[in-house]
Amino acid sequence: MNSFETLLSPYQLGSLTLKNRIVMAPMTRSRATGNIPNDIMAEYYGSRASAGLIITEGTAPSPDGLGYARIPGMYSDQQIEGWKKITDAVHHGGGKIFIQLMHTGRISHPLNMPEGAEVIGASPIAATSTQMYTDKEGMKALPVPKEVAAEEIPAIVAEFVHAAKSAVAAGFDGVELHGANGYLLEQFLNSASNQRSDAYGGSIENRNRLVLEVTSAVADAIGKDKTGIRLSPFGAFGEMSADETTEQQYAQLAAGLKSMGIVYIHMVDHSSMGTPAVPQSVKDAVRNEFAGTIILSGGYDAERAEADLKAGKGELVAFARPFIANPDLVQKFASGKALTAPDPDTFYTPGEKGYTDYPVSAD
Repeated sequence: MNSFETLLSPYQLGSLTLKNRIVMAPMTRSRATGNIPNDIMAEYYGSRASAGLIITEGTAPSPDGLGYARIPGMYSDQQIEGWKKITDAVHHGGGKIFIQLMHTGRISHPLNMPEGAEVIGASPIAATSTQMYTDKEGMKALPVPKEVAAEEIPAIVAEFVHAAKSAVAAGFDGVELHGANGYLLEQFLNSASNQRSDAYGGSIENRNRLVLEVTSAVADAIGKDKTGIRLSPFGAFGEMSADETTEQQYAQLAAGLKSMGIVYIHMVDHSSMGTPAVPQSVKDAVRNEFAGTIILSGGYDAERAEADLKAGKGELVAFARPFIANPDLVQKFASGKALTAPDPDTFYTPGEKGYTDYPVSAD
């Protein structure tokens, strides 16, 4: 039997007592037909309620944020009612759950969006090497996004606030803002996608501005202890790229987030998936400036998670793919049982196969 005493120990996250330090990472699974959460999603999340904290798949705060096929939203009454089934299922299992609000920005295609929605971005620069799957026509090149005008930014902030309030109404314990992986908030942070010359572009302060405005508004609306954020400095997804200001930028961003008192920063390092590693100096700078709960993420197994927790690199550890095929991941870590391997061919397909049909250990 393995001994992961730190990983399996309780943790106080703001006003929430987590039963362990294992976080189910946000993972797009594309099961929300019509962009509305449904019964099989409730079964999927409810069966993983043994995690200390579940963070949902990326969820659009508005129709403009619906970049991928069959991802859920959190802006309509139908969506709120659908999510209530999921929060009820997780809470019934003794778990805690945050919703991840993800506006995809330029990583989107009109065929995945309702009529009237627009593909938008910090600047009119397409992610030309990225393609998007659509149910109607298969893989498609991404279009050039419409640049968000400065006068339109308050409406985007308001969409995040409305979605966050809707999430609380649906029973969520909190909200994670997706400021990573090349989506809209990071499109403003990153100089590869942000070539603006107004108050939201150019300098570090200007490129950080939208993220800080959205975070502050959401924290004011639902409570700082219910607000977290995901960041991926040095990430490459969505054609992001680091520059000579990246370390300083994220240190300043972390300091700004600390001043708001939000409950955590979820730090992503996708080097295990082939992206550049996040320098330890950047992780240390964010940790030192934020001085609050850090969720570690990026290709972790239980052994490395335990070691990094004991080394003080973070307080919680997020696991992604292991949770896909192991609803009982926490119990398997505790007992030392072998993990089931996931089937990548069913990661994003509709229906129950590869979603709710993975076995659970008898004990």
